[in-house]
Amino acid sequence: MNKRIYLLTCVMIGMAFFLELPEASAQQDAQFTHYMNNGMFYNAAFAGKDEGYSITALHRSQWLNYSTSSGAGGAPTTQLISFSGRLKSLPVGFGLVAVNDQIGPFSNQEVNLSLAYKLRLGRGNLRIGASGGFFSSTIRFDEFSPVNPDPSIPSAGDENQMKPQASIGLLYEQGNFYLGLSSRHLNEPAFDFGSGSLDNQLENHNYLMAGYKINTFAQFSVEPSMLVKSVGLNNFSYDFSVIGTYNKKVSLGMAYRLEESASVLVGYSLLKDNSLRLGYAFDLVVGGVQAKTPTSHEFMLTYNIPQVSKQFDRIIQRTPRYRF
Repeated sequence: MNKRIYLLTCVMIGMAFFLELPEASAQQDAQFTHYMNNGMFYNAAFAGKDEGYSITALHRSQWLNYSTSSGAGGAPTTQLISFSGRLKSLPVGFGLVAVNDQIGPFSNQEVNLSLAYKLRLGRGNLRIGASGGFFSSTIRFDEFSPVNPDPSIPSAGDENQMKPQASIGLLYEQGNFYLGLSSRHLNEPAFDFGSGSLDNQLENHNYLMAGYKINTFAQFSVEPSMLVKSVGLNNFSYDFSVIGTYNKKVSLGMAYRLEESASVLVGYSLLKDNSLRLGYAFDLVVGGVQAKTPTSHEFMLTYNIPQVSKQFDRIIQRTPRYRF
């Protein structure tokens, strides 16, 4: 068996021993089904992983048409834009990620700049990444309905706070295999919104991501991948996916988020060089359906900017004395 397939299998089996740990509801980071195409959000070491420059835009509508018991909306919606590239003269990648996340009465925005350094390790490469930026959180008090009302908490108006944040990550890649480990919100910024009665701390989130692309026959490839998420190393959630791609153009896959949803992913590449790619994911909620609506939808657009190379034609110069 190929060593990289064996290693990925061992990682998946090892994670299976933790499946009996309780599924936590403390996940504060935005959730994506296209995690395998959005590595830089989870791990700064993904910055500049691929050649050239790429731009990704993503929109997620989670639990479509969900409303609270009071009849108000509150379904999570998320938008993400990212840019990634690498320096030609140095083994350094860079990237920028901006996220807008709406969850009930809260609106969260974050912007992070990532840098990654690549060094040779054995038969593969190790990428070391770090990112820094800010996290902004806004609460709309007129939509906030606490179980035990506190007179010190306003009943109307908005309150916003912005705090710095930092993250680190490692990524090992060899051929078509990759394995990443990262930690976000290292400084765990806290938001009290000007009231001592509110304490909304952004907890440390840790991620393990692995995947392997298997090239088979007739221009067909299969890529299994997994994402393990942990908040404070106290609880875990798991995403697994398998995506098949034909001729680097059409893709179809399935994913499963443990105790939450099963998903179908489709993708199609446009333009002659396949530089523009469209993706869609449909999630069917299978866990906790009493508190959710049954479907989530995710749309992704990725553009790989073609590299421009200057080519000079050599012109033969002829003279009576010499030619070159």
